[in-house]
Amino acid sequence: MKSFVFGMLLLSVFFGAGVASIRADDGDYRHVVLFQFKESATPEAIAAIEKEFVALEDKIDTIEDLEWGTNVSPEGMADGFTHCFLVTFEDREGLDVYLPHPAHAAFVEMLKPQLEKALVVDYVAR
Repeated sequence: MKSFVFGMLLLSVFFGAGVASIRADDGDYRHVVLFQFKESATPEAIAAIEKEFVALEDKIDTIEDLEWGTNVSPEGMADGFTHCFLVTFEDREGLDVYLPHPAHAAFVEMLKPQLEKALVVDYVAR
């Protein structure tokens, strides 16, 4: 296992920086957010969170698109995550505006008491 990890590290050192710089301008910047809510979170509280997340699109100019849905996978591999939000920006700078934006900060404060855990993945669309 250690040799595999070391090999992957070497690949990322030799190829990662070059690929990242080439790919950075190739496509939109995607911000994927998954939520698992606490058992105590009520359906009403979750619905309010859904509504407020979607409202960010009208409050933060750098959001080019926002879509979301709840898990419907038959595979049973969601690890308790029920909600997925996909936010699209033109580039990384759009995310850099979004993260500290007051509307995003207010949303996060609303979310925290209901949230068990979150998973965030960003990527450049190819």
